[in-house]
Amino acid sequence: MKIKIPVYEPSLTGNEKKYVMDCLDSTWISSKGKYISAFENEFAKYIDVAHATSVCNGTVAIHLALMAMEIGPGDEVIVPTFTYIASVNAIAYVGATPVFVDSLENGWQMDPGDVLAKITPKTKAVMAVHLYGHPCKLDVLQKICKDHGLLLIEDCAEAMASKYMDKYVGTFGDMATFSFFGNKTITTGEGGMVVTNNPQLHEKACHLKNQGVSKSVLYWHDIIGYNYRMTNICAAIGLAQLEQIDTFVSRKRAVAQYYRDHLDPSKYLFHPEAENVFHSYWMCSVLLLSGNRDLAREKLAEEGIETRPLFYPVHTMPPFAAAGGHFPVADKIGLKGFNIPSFPGLMEEQLKYIVDTLNKVA
Repeated sequence: MKIKIPVYEPSLTGNEKKYVMDCLDSTWISSKGKYISAFENEFAKYIDVAHATSVCNGTVAIHLALMAMEIGPGDEVIVPTFTYIASVNAIAYVGATPVFVDSLENGWQMDPGDVLAKITPKTKAVMAVHLYGHPCKLDVLQKICKDHGLLLIEDCAEAMASKYMDKYVGTFGDMATFSFFGNKTITTGEGGMVVTNNPQLHEKACHLKNQGVSKSVLYWHDIIGYNYRMTNICAAIGLAQLEQIDTFVSRKRAVAQYYRDHLDPSKYLFHPEAENVFHSYWMCSVLLLSGNRDLAREKLAEEGIETRPLFYPVHTMPPFAAAGGHFPVADKIGLKGFNIPSFPGLMEEQLKYIVDTLNKVA
């Protein structure tokens, strides 16, 4: 049989089955049950943040955070164009306007200089998206937001366990969001988390995600809310995954180091780790230095190696193309980059095969 190596697959070798079976045996399978609070509490403890509330996916986590911060029509939110479109879609959901900024060459994250240049009287927030496991320049973005009276939102969907200046991402902003989709560093299948150190923002997020139900009167709803709750089964899987997070990240960093050590630097630029950063390598990513990225990916697929292109800059997509703008770094990364297999269970013989094939097809 021909070898087949996926770009990602989850590791479910801990207490996932045990905790899920406990849910089934107890019949607590929906959005109530002991695993909800256990997962939220342990998650908050792990990244050292005061409050965490679970939700049903990473996109609604962003939507919920924006609503809790009362961002809406007439407001502008500065966001990188080089991001997964969910970051920008959520801004549109609340009626605000996304304002795109370019990326830095080193690390590929949003350019704080471009952020500063894009601030207007309508700007209400900056959304820092930590792409592929690499944090943004959070100290600089914090200062910009403080100096201009802006909110800072962290989209940490791809950066669970990443650190900036020895602090976990998700602890710098007014609010932060995480995703636990099946290909994330820890997964619940589908799921997300909204975190904050602000008790009022946390309370509002919890109120909104639970259909706006009153705390004091059963089935009395005092605002229009949403059903954004996580199930107990998903939380059970998440708790089991969280118990293994340090092992996952250690292995993913070892995979990244193998690529750095063995990929031909004349053919590929491996995603660089900038200063003051602990990169969790949700995905291992490369830029093809010459040649056609899509043709290289086709050749890799023929050899059984799955890859995926880096995100197309959002300003190039039909829903947001009218915004226009000039984003040379984002355009280059989006055109030349792709993700290569990066899951914790990769064996050394598989890594050798991937590297040998990559070096051959370029």
